[in-house]
Amino acid sequence: MKRFCLTLGLRADPVLQAEYIDYHRQVWPEILESIRAAGVLGMQICERDGRLFMIMDTDDDFTFERKAQMDAANPRVQQWESLMARFQDVSATDDAAAKWKPMQKIFQLQ
Repeated sequence: MKRFCLTLGLRADPVLQAEYIDYHRQVWPEILESIRAAGVLGMQICERDGRLFMIMDTDDDFTFERKAQMDAANPRVQQWESLMARFQDVSATDDAAAKWKPMQKIFQLQ
């Protein structure tokens, strides 16, 4: 199993942030299917002050490149990504696969 930790900022608008959180309380079933089909075994997203933190556990074969290809071929995922882009504080030139930025592990308790 692999674990990834990623971060993403939301737009500095409390109304938009609340709406983004509401969408994630009722993620579309097709999105959940696509996440699992890419090899994601578990995922958590936490928020504080407009900053998101994702913990993603995947199978050993998971790659972001493969997930990006699968997402690009899935119209429902593309629809979700377009909708979510409204809330996310990313550059217009960032593609969907690159907007979540990997974090560097700096400590682990054994």
